[in-house]
Amino acid sequence: MAQIDFSELVDALQQGNDSKANELLREVMPRLVDYLRIVMSAGRIEAKECAQQAFIDVFDQIKRDKIKEKKYIYSYMITTARNEYLRFKKAQHRFVSDPEEVYHQIEPARQIEALVEEERMKILRECLKELTQDNRKLMDYLITHPDDSMKKVSKKFGLTNANLRTKKSRLTNRLHHCYKRKSSD
Repeated sequence: MAQIDFSELVDALQQGNDSKANELLREVMPRLVDYLRIVMSAGRIEAKECAQQAFIDVFDQIKRDKIKEKKYIYSYMITTARNEYLRFKKAQHRFVSDPEEVYHQIEPARQIEALVEEERMKILRECLKELTQDNRKLMDYLITHPDDSMKKVSKKFGLTNANLRTKKSRLTNRLHHCYKRKSSD
């Protein structure tokens, strides 16, 4: 993921440059949601709601010219999103009373792994859409049932073992090249 200077967001909001602000918000909002989902273990809907509320709070601070160091705006938004999520959990009476549980976070290496894996799966899903429906069904099955024997899969799809191995090899190769092409974009 490319590093983006979100301090431009402060300038865009203060100057009323909606197009630039919207462009930067399309970058920052998914990152806030991902942070809440991965680090704070928030659900998808909770994370979106809390990220939205955090932005509203930050937007209010920007409009009142309360942001002193705009180069730290992203950190400020992350902290605000985290605090909003904790407030949300407390309001929902699901707040964990054990302080160790509140600050339980996934190790940074695992956070990066989770984000990378999520990005890989997104690209793989895009590549699967490029296959014909029959080939997509076969590859979906092979991905979701990796332990099934070739005999069982060949019987399910009406192929000989040799045809299945050849088809699987060719489709895997096509997906590999598609993945490399899309991941380098």
